[in-house]
Amino acid sequence: MITLLTRAGCSACAQARADLAPLVADFSVEFEEIDVDAIADTDPGVRAEFGDRLPVVLLDGREHSYWDVDIPRLRADLAGAAGQ
Repeated sequence: MITLLTRAGCSACAQARADLAPLVADFSVEFEEIDVDAIADTDPGVRAEFGDRLPVVLLDGREHSYWDVDIPRLRADLAGAAGQ
């Protein structure tokens, strides 16, 4: 599962979404996008932890990269997970 933490109006977040699309398709991995501001009322900890360095990519709930998608590393990690 890839989770992309974003915020409305964030151009870097839009680029990260575009960067992730081919990987999600290539590996048929689940994808979700979470706006940290939209969930702040119910889960303020997410915005407190990640809100100053968006976008953040989580792989299976663990932080994988932030500000930019580390495409080569993410591709390798997804390939390794698929081979298990």
